[in-house]
Amino acid sequence: MIAPVVKLFKALNTNSHPGEIAHAASIGILLGLVPKNNALWYILFVFFLFVRIHKGCLFLSILLGTLLAPLFDPLFDRLGYTVLTFEALKPAYGNLLEIPFVAFTEFNNTIVAGSLTVSLILYIPVYILARFLVFIWRKFIAPALSQNKLVQVLYKTPLIAKIAGLFTEVEL
Repeated sequence: MIAPVVKLFKALNTNSHPGEIAHAASIGILLGLVPKNNALWYILFVFFLFVRIHKGCLFLSILLGTLLAPLFDPLFDRLGYTVLTFEALKPAYGNLLEIPFVAFTEFNNTIVAGSLTVSLILYIPVYILARFLVFIWRKFIAPALSQNKLVQVLYKTPLIAKIAGLFTEVEL
């Protein structure tokens, strides 16, 4: 469980592209909000494993989204009902249900449809926020932490220095 956290801090402190981290956060929130008991989630998860994104951030974002999802289930249910009862899309939903194995995605479940809709709407704002946070971390927080006297003293203790070596490749 600590490996994704270590990988994320390494990516934040190295030359990893901020877009990879931001896309991973957005995709992780998407996967975290969608219920995990259907084929749609597994199809998306396997697909995104092959996309070039930061996997540590992906897994942490999935965890965050999973923790937040139950709080928004009533919203997902109402929105999913609205999306599924939209008159213009009813023929498309009927045609999809006739395709073998598509029913296993449970796209016709109100919570699945609502959470997928919210996740897709949140994708770009989460991407922008994550990219901004990476910029803030690299520009201001990381340099401030490395210049802090207390942090420098802590880095000189053997145990902390060994743990810090896992998180960053930069020597102080």
